[in-house]
Amino acid sequence: MDVKCVEIKRDGLTLRGDLRVPEGKDKCPVVIIFHGFMASRGYGEKSSMFERIADECVKRGIAAVKFDFDGHGESGGEFSDMNVYSEILDAAKIVDYVRSLPFVTDIYAAGHSQGALVGGMIAGMYREYISKLVMIAPAATLKDDALAGSLFGTPYDSYNLPEYISVTNDKGQSFKTGNLYFRIAKTLPIYETTELFTGKMLIIHGSDDQAVGVIGSRRYKERMPRAELIIVDGADHGFTGKLDFVAEKTADFLAE
Repeated sequence: MDVKCVEIKRDGLTLRGDLRVPEGKDKCPVVIIFHGFMASRGYGEKSSMFERIADECVKRGIAAVKFDFDGHGESGGEFSDMNVYSEILDAAKIVDYVRSLPFVTDIYAAGHSQGALVGGMIAGMYREYISKLVMIAPAATLKDDALAGSLFGTPYDSYNLPEYISVTNDKGQSFKTGNLYFRIAKTLPIYETTELFTGKMLIIHGSDDQAVGVIGSRRYKERMPRAELIIVDGADHGFTGKLDFVAEKTADFLAE
């Protein structure tokens, strides 16, 4: 398997990622993998959901590309300037990059949490190019949370927003989220945009997800009945102890 480091530009920002292509394949499909809020694309760690998904897809003859969103990981920009619309702009550039690859036969999208939300919206926007979609614990309830004034359990006044709200990830790292993030989150056409997608669709969500309510995935299913919805009993938001299941189920669906 060949792994290639990739850089693309978006409005003066540098987005950094990697592309891996199955050996011996002149032509093959490619999956774009989108990471979540405060995360990164994964850099070879076997503990990374995105590394596992990429590896499983390559085993099944599917190329995999994953980038860090702006303000995350190795990509340019400040986290405090990041919002869902900026990530949609990132995703659009990534789709354009993948479309330019000479070996690509089909394009798929897969994402986790906020990356799943962005992946779903970009699949609706680019439905003529993206034929399969996997959303893993999609963070559709971030709109509900923004309206209610809550960010991962941190309360705030949604009508009198501070300049920044700090949140801490599971590694103890603190991130300053700018108030434009919340202004945008309150008005996102999440389901309206995603339901424009007409291809095959799989949703995976943990029954014990305390970060992102499973109600969001059930709403996707209600609005897009053709979607397959898998509720993983006892799984948390990061699918602790169940990453192999998620990676294999994702790769199997895309390889069908």
